[in-house]
Amino acid sequence: MDFSVRSRELELMDNPDMGFDTLSDAYADINRCNRLLGGESITINAVWNLVKLDIKKSYTILDMGCGDGTMLRKLSTFLSEKGVSHSMTGIDLRDDVLHIASQKSLDFSNIEFMKVDILKADSSLSCDILINTLTMHHFEEERIDAFLNKFVSLAKVGVVINDLQRSRLAYSLFQVFGFFFIKTDLAKYDGLVSISKGFRKHELIALSKKIPSVMHEIKWKWAFRYVWVMKFNRQTN
Repeated sequence: MDFSVRSRELELMDNPDMGFDTLSDAYADINRCNRLLGGESITINAVWNLVKLDIKKSYTILDMGCGDGTMLRKLSTFLSEKGVSHSMTGIDLRDDVLHIASQKSLDFSNIEFMKVDILKADSSLSCDILINTLTMHHFEEERIDAFLNKFVSLAKVGVVINDLQRSRLAYSLFQVFGFFFIKTDLAKYDGLVSISKGFRKHELIALSKKIPSVMHEIKWKWAFRYVWVMKFNRQTN
């Protein structure tokens, strides 16, 4: 496999006709991976760094490509423990995924979910902080600029992107990890495809240079992730 360029292979979970139980089982595997490999904490810590300077205000947080809502629930619990008032919206394009997210979030009155095409989201979804976890790699090169510009247009305080590093080592180690910790063949397959569609740091830096007047911070994190934080200085009232 050529890791010098991003793969254009489709992930099996992108199939809109996938069975509900199969999809639920795959999300359980994905969430286990994120928990064991520290993927959730990357987003949570980045958001905390944005809000901790002013924890008295209430924050609106938008999750673009929310999946089953796990990231929002984890983040909501964390912010509540820190005494930070917040409301959250998760958007996705699939009815089955949103149904899973809604059912799992019944105990979180401050989280809502909406069916929205990310690239067609309008100003009604403006927020303080926009998060995006393991979604950007689903977009092909020719669509990523529009994807990022949409984020910048909606967020007032900052954007947090958490996505995969593309490398042969990450791919090989995930094969070993998957053998021991992933139950479904679907998640094993899609995990490897996701890595092949991930990014290298110089690619993210090149993308950041297309977004001027924004403070960018791009860091590598274990296990084979990049966190890209954009900070703004905009009115939030």
